[in-house]
Amino acid sequence: MAKIIYLMGKSSTGKDTIYKELLRKGAVDLHTIVPYTTRPIRAGEREGVEYLFTDEDGFQRLLEAGKVIEDRAYNTFHGLWRYFTVDDGQIDLQEKDYIMIGTLEAYEKMKAYFGEDKLLPVLIELDDGVRLQRALNRERKQKHPKYEEMCRRFLADSEDFSEENIKRAGITRRFYNDELSRCLDEITDYIKANLSR
Repeated sequence: MAKIIYLMGKSSTGKDTIYKELLRKGAVDLHTIVPYTTRPIRAGEREGVEYLFTDEDGFQRLLEAGKVIEDRAYNTFHGLWRYFTVDDGQIDLQEKDYIMIGTLEAYEKMKAYFGEDKLLPVLIELDDGVRLQRALNRERKQKHPKYEEMCRRFLADSEDFSEENIKRAGITRRFYNDELSRCLDEITDYIKANLSR
């Protein structure tokens, strides 16, 4: 039975790096699911790699067509930004295992859509001070840094990933990313132990 490996954690915990390394190393045969967003593309991002970029009209068309699996909307300092997963033919759980990055809220919606047995949660954690410094370093590299949005997201993470929410989602295993190589090894072993093929 195929699964979706669902990476999640507060901002700047290293989810993107872990995601890319798991795919690069290929220790587990995982396929990607590219989510959608209405936010502007960031420096270094590529269409169809990190996200499929659209606008509010594009989101509404997909919603009306019944294609949106889960969505989250954030009232940012720069307007409404949506992040969402679409039933657009990317996912075939009869044949392949997948990996994607999302939020705790999105994980719960994906479980409701596909079934709990089809998702394997991977919660990544890191010290808040280290996360804040990483976020600041990343934002400084942007052509037009959005520090207000960075701070809003950082503060919202405390509520989104509260202990109560983690418990409600049924997540019992966590991975601390203070040393990338060790963390990757632990996550790889966890994935291998939980895939039936």
